[in-house]
Amino acid sequence: MVADTSYPATVALDGVGAGHSDKIRLSKHFEILFLRGGALAVFGLVFGYFSLATPFFLSVGNLGNVLSQSAIAGVLAIGLTVVLIAGGSNVVKGGIDLSLAANMGLSAAVYATLLQSGHGDGVAAAGALGVGLLIGAVNAFAVTIAGIAPLLATLAVMNIVAGLELVLTQNTVISASSDVLSAFSGYGPLDIPVLAYVLVIVTIFAAAIVQYTPVGLRLYAVGEFPEAATASGLRVKRFVAGSFLASGFCGGVAGILSVSYLSGSTTGAGEMLLPVVVIALLGSVFSRRLVPTITGTFLSAIFIGCLINGFQLLNISSTLVNGIQGVLILLVVSATTILRRENR
Repeated sequence: MVADTSYPATVALDGVGAGHSDKIRLSKHFEILFLRGGALAVFGLVFGYFSLATPFFLSVGNLGNVLSQSAIAGVLAIGLTVVLIAGGSNVVKGGIDLSLAANMGLSAAVYATLLQSGHGDGVAAAGALGVGLLIGAVNAFAVTIAGIAPLLATLAVMNIVAGLELVLTQNTVISASSDVLSAFSGYGPLDIPVLAYVLVIVTIFAAAIVQYTPVGLRLYAVGEFPEAATASGLRVKRFVAGSFLASGFCGGVAGILSVSYLSGSTTGAGEMLLPVVVIALLGSVFSRRLVPTITGTFLSAIFIGCLINGFQLLNISSTLVNGIQGVLILLVVSATTILRRENR
């Protein structure tokens, strides 16, 4: 069963009410189609412009590079998407995880430090993933047990984790190398970077669980209708806690990928937070009900990756990307909020 399905909000009691309800639903349907169509049109225009301006943009090698450059942010955004689904789209009262970028930074530092200390990739990977899960567990405890709003809880955890990374690395680069890192930073079939395949595999795996299983359907129910989910016997807090654990795990995976991409652990992981939030929120415009989906997150990751890559090919300052990402957040959040309010 696909999670991105429609739920009837009300039942009309008479002919007049039914007609009025049908008009509202039809209007809502056209508004969503307009928003989704506009998003796809912008996607196509950006893709077309870069294709004409730089013919190399459409080459297999460059498209592989786009996926490779999007892999780390994409994996983090998938983790954030799970939190958004389970916690609801209201980022103040609902689901949000601001600690993801810091999680990636600390996980990368742990992975690189363990490798430098002479441990193998298995121990280093276990350490990085364990740190990611631990951070997710702290977020889950703060939100579901302590009752702290996710925005404040994950903001506090973000600062704690960033501080721990500075203590561990002494604000320096920790270089690392191994056979596994070399494999991740290499190329696979069709001369496409391995990181691109990793992003595709993670997307397929996450989408299969979240969008096509009963667990995923319950996750959406918990996020969109928490009272109804509780009344039906679902343990809402358990699902929310699980979403933070999944997000933390994605942070650990992204940490390992970043070490392979950068040949070590570097400072400045916090700068990854903005594109991750943009990717996760922008993904909702690819949904029929304007809700976060894994496949939508994958598409928006490619879109942001195309923007960054196209600017690089045209020698345009990458600082403009930050401004564009901020505008995208405002547009997407405003549009989805207005449409949802009109649907009530």
